Amino acid sequence: MSTNGNKPEFPFPGMTTTTDGSGAISWVETNISQGACAYPITSSTVMGQNYAQAVANGVKNLWGDRLIFMEPESEHSSASAAEGFALAGGRVTNFTSGQGLILMKEVLYVISGKRLPAVFHIGARALTSHSLNVHAGHDDVMGVADTGWGILFARNAQGAADLALISRRVAEESETPFLNCQDGFLTTHTIENVVLPEPELMKQYIGDPRVKLRNLMDPANPVMSGVVQNQDSYMKGKIAQRHFYDRVKPILKKAMNEFYTLTGRRYDLAESYRMEDAEYAIVCMGTMAETAAVTVDYLRRETGLRVGVVHVTAFRPFPGPELVEALGRVKAFTVLERMDNPMGQSNPLTAEIKAAFADALIDAPGYPRLHRIPMVFSGAAGLGSRDVRPGDFIAVVKNMVDDGRRYFVLGISHELALDNSFDPDVRPASAFSMRGHSVGGFGSVTTNKVIATIVGDLFDLYVQAYPKYGSEKKGLPTTYYLTAAEEPIRTHSELKFVEFVPLNDINAFNLGNPLIGIQEGGAIFVQSRHTDPKAVWENIPEYGRRIIRRRRIRVLYLDAAAIAREVASEPDLQVRMQGIVLLGVFLKSTPFLQSRQLSEADLLAGVEKSLRKYFGKRGEQVVQDNLTAVRRGYTEVQEVPRSLIDVQEQLEMETAGKRVQDVMHHGVIACQPNTPLSKVAQAMAQRNISAVVVVDQAGYLQGLVSQTDLVRAEASNREFTALPDILPEHIMTREVITTTPEEALHDAVSKLIENRVHRLVVVQQENGHKRPVGILSVTDLARLPLRG
Repeated sequence: MSTNGNKPEFPFPGMTTTTDGSGAISWVETNISQGACAYPITSSTVMGQNYAQAVANGVKNLWGDRLIFMEPESEHSSASAAEGFALAGGRVTNFTSGQGLILMKEVLYVISGKRLPAVFHIGARALTSHSLNVHAGHDDVMGVADTGWGILFARNAQGAADLALISRRVAEESETPFLNCQDGFLTTHTIENVVLPEPELMKQYIGDPRVKLRNLMDPANPVMSGVVQNQDSYMKGKIAQRHFYDRVKPILKKAMNEFYTLTGRRYDLAESYRMEDAEYAIVCMGTMAETAAVTVDYLRRETGLRVGVVHVTAFRPFPGPELVEALGRVKAFTVLERMDNPMGQSNPLTAEIKAAFADALIDAPGYPRLHRIPMVFSGAAGLGSRDVRPGDFIAVVKNMVDDGRRYFVLGISHELALDNSFDPDVRPASAFSMRGHSVGGFGSVTTNKVIATIVGDLFDLYVQAYPKYGSEKKGLPTTYYLTAAEEPIRTHSELKFVEFVPLNDINAFNLGNPLIGIQEGGAIFVQSRHTDPKAVWENIPEYGRRIIRRRRIRVLYLDAAAIAREVASEPDLQVRMQGIVLLGVFLKSTPFLQSRQLSEADLLAGVEKSLRKYFGKRGEQVVQDNLTAVRRGYTEVQEVPRSLIDVQEQLEMETAGKRVQDVMHHGVIACQPNTPLSKVAQAMAQRNISAVVVVDQAGYLQGLVSQTDLVRAEASNREFTALPDILPEHIMTREVITTTPEEALHDAVSKLIENRVHRLVVVQQENGHKRPVGILSVTDLARLPLRG
């Protein structure tokens, strides 16, 4: 495995490891800073925890200074403490997110106004507005974009580490504070391959704080700071600060270029991907750019469309001329942002880019000459970590090609939403992916991190592991993801296509279909107290058994809970250790051992090393307990025999050779989105049907209203006759499962079973739209002859 394309001629290629964005930041700051003033807030808490732990362990920075950590009573106070630390000539940092960043806004103006070169690290998070959300959004950062700080955005954990150094270098050289931002959870908590900056690099690139920084509180060299200024002075002081701000962009460019010559890792204010011949472009910040780039590769390969991506690394200073240069030759570009500002002219990044193009049109100094502005589209996506998938980017490109909505949203059902009807697998060809379904408190999230570390370090593979965190507490369902591959993994979206599905809780079958997207020949693991494989098999619902048979899935089982109870020497570890048993199961069921030809002894030695990394602070006994749990999971896991899985059911529907058109009910009963619900209910009763198809004026599919939808509406105290403004569009199911007349009947039957629905809408494709032509229902299938 190569490391980010680094070449031997660069003096500091980095130290290969696996970590998340929080760990990458912690590594840098505990080496180069002198202190941190922070107050814990999700999703930046781990950065502060790591720093506080280093202080507790007596860690010193690269210049021998013992680190200091201060936790005042709020984020506002932590920013004030950092201000004082910097005024005294100290190199200081802070870690915050969301409301915490907004709370300290008052102090941010003061820090920049006093030219204090602090660097704060942000786990960018959606702001609490109509509800609380602790996940990724950029509205917190945009809320402080006018405070006079530099703002950099990382695409991944590698960028978070490198930009931490670059922002520190530029902050101190330009005397301007910086925010180093990464997407909350999507980067802060995602384990990836990272080459950490060497101590020697950091020491050379950043320099000794005692030499570089000024102590503004030195009584031997008194300076006035933060004084009161009236009409005669305030404006002069404010405008005079342009002297500092005018230096930021050239210093930032110089720092990025020097970083490249030292490390081989290149950064720029705006980073272009495949833009040389692009006719269409996607512009964004953060992790979305990674998924966009791999989707662009897919589109170029499969459709020939010339599409590129531009990642805005520096939001402040804003790279107006650079973005005009990158985007000026395309037919159209779309700006995607993790926020929605309905009362503004546009969302912040879009507005800035439009202003840059306006400056170029009027020949503003420093801008390339321009005679036309490309078509500009913009959209809101990924708010609160809403999944942004390859299919969403395909929809974005289609929207540009078709000259569609100028403003849209992605990933939800809404009148402004683009249709994500095609979502391809864009993982590396060598990818092996796992999507686990567990329960909060079972230790699965920690296990996922340990697995990623072992796979990355021991098998020399690229890895990406992340949990689908929620604000829910222990005992509720959780999902976690992991991918390993021979090539870099660039997608930052939830895993739809997987090879392995561990079910720590069999109840996952009752909460949805946990086997969606499992690939042919994959494997599942079932936590089961049964030792008889037949009992394990019969405990899986029929729809799950059918998927397993059709896709030739292996079924592994083990009572991990019992092993955890037997192994854990501390009672509070019994539940959490279930996840560690899964680590042994994972290692036994995946192809890495065979491909790397590792002995069991070498494997367990690597496992022990990783376990010490995560659990060593809890003592030797805990490490050994976890190692025993892994060993037992590896040696005791069982598999349901193929002969048992392949036994045919006594009765099967005769579907061989038939197509949907042979069985379906031709024609549909339809309504429009604005048809009164009273008429819809009346039509169902008169025709004795259980659903009505919703179509637009052109007759294309928009949704489905079922009797269940009507009942739910009634339960919400909606009286159709009294409230004629309650319409089908308010209650209809928008994500309708469809088939075509030509589809093989047994495939359509599988859709019914796997999606656990009573009917499929039969459609014909017309110009990218779906025209309903019939219904295939369970009732239609009941008329088929049976064979034994």
